[in-house]
Parts: sequence; structure tokens; C-alpha cells
Amino acid sequence: MNLRSWRLAFLAAIAALFCASPAPAAVPLYGYQIVHTYPHDRGAYTEGLFFLNGYLYESTGPYPRSQIRKEVLATAKVVQSRDLSPASLFGEGIVNWKNRLIQLTWQSQIGFVYDLATFKPLRQFSYPGEGWALTQNGRELIMSDGTPDIRFLDPETLKETHRITVTLNGKPIDHLNEVEWVKGEILANVWMTNYIVSINPATGVVDGVIDLTGLLPRQDQSGVQDDVLNGIAYDPKGDRLFVTGKRWPKLFEIRLVKKGQTADGAGG
Repeated sequence: MNLRSWRLAFLAAIAALFCASPAPAAVPLYGYQIVHTYPHDRGAYTEGLFFLNGYLYESTGPYPRSQIRKEVLATAKVVQSRDLSPASLFGEGIVNWKNRLIQLTWQSQIGFVYDLATFKPLRQFSYPGEGWALTQNGRELIMSDGTPDIRFLDPETLKETHRITVTLNGKPIDHLNEVEWVKGEILANVWMTNYIVSINPATGVVDGVIDLTGLLPRQDQSGVQDDVLNGIAYDPKGDRLFVTGKRWPKLFEIRLVKKGQTADGAGG
């Protein structure tokens, strides 16, 4: 199935959820309320995002200049960066683990480990298939690869320990992109859509769907097809959820609102 056909099938499945009559087993649907809007680098093709100790860490593609960055949330000022080398590599997801920063690449089957404080390269590792995104739950690293599977990795050896298959109403969901661990769930952008899915990490079952349609105002959109929603970061101390997109000029702190209970300024 090509990307367009897959996207239409996914949106049809989401539409069916909206039309379904309420039932205890129904997948909850959420809109959003914008809490705060921050600047974001329009040139950043966002692949990975996380929040740590007051700063945003971001990885960007594509060829020929992928980067990892440390940024001031309020201003989007880049206070530290490192280009991915060689330039033939396409940078993807990142995650912190202890005093290290770990980065995937797209199709090269190579990952990198850096010192978190200095971005100095420490080692490389390998994995089969593509690398799309990373997060962690305090015990394991969690990796998406563009398929319906989510991999769990040992954070020290970086070897896979197990995986789950993500399903929505019993059907596999692929094109899972940027991921973030939030309150015991895996949140994942669904590539080329305005949706984030909330995934049960034990079963792979999607137990919530977040509709972020309309989040970026039309006048701020670039019009380029793949400049889409991608990038989720969570501040557990402040209970703040941040989202952005590829080459978006804004990053949003949002609050999720259940559909049918939306407040002023909320989506849906």
C-alpha cells in the first residue's frame, strides 16, 4: 500500500471512531487547548524532541545537514549543536539516558551515543531496519521504525529485548514516528497526519487518539507536503506537554481535552 492509500485508510479508521456510538470499549478521542505558544526554528526538520532540565533537545534532518541541538524553550535559541557526520547520514530520533544522548539514523542502520553535556561522540551501535524515533521509560529505551512494531532496547547494550505491535481496533497501525513516554503511555505521531495515538506499552493497543487538526494556523504553514506534525516532548515536573512539526515556526504547550468536553480555544 502506498503512502496516500495508507493515509486514507488510517483517516477512514479515525472517522469511524468519531461516528461510533459511545460504548465502554470505545477508544477515547481528544482535542486540545493551547496553553502557551513558543517560537520554533522554521528551518528545523524535526525528527526527535525531548525536554530536560529546562531545555529542549531536538534532532533534525534531512540530508545533508542533520543536527542535534540544545535549545532555550522560551526563545528557541540554540545554545549547543552538533552536525551529524558524515553528511550522507539522515538524523532521526534522540533520547537521553543518564549522562548520554542517543541518536538514530533513518536507513543507515547506525546509531550514535554522545556525551549529553558536551555532545562529544562516545560510540556507535547498529540495528536492523530503519530508525525513526526514541523515548525511554526509566528502564528501557523505546524505538519506532515506521512499521506497526515498537521495539524495546536495553539502554546499556542498545540491543532489542522485545517488541509490541500497535493496533487500533484490532488493525495494525504503521507510520508511527516521533514517540514520547507520558504518564505510563507511549504517545506517537502518525506520520503525514494530524493525529497522535496513545499506546498501551504492554499490549500495543491504542487506547486514545489525539486530534491536533488546526493547531498550526494556516498562515504559518509552508505548503510543503511533508512539513507535518512531528515532535512530542513532556516535562514531568511541570506536567507540560509540548508539540511541534517539521519546519514549523511555532511550538505549542497543549492540554488534552476529551471530545465533547472542549473548552474555548480547543480543537474538535
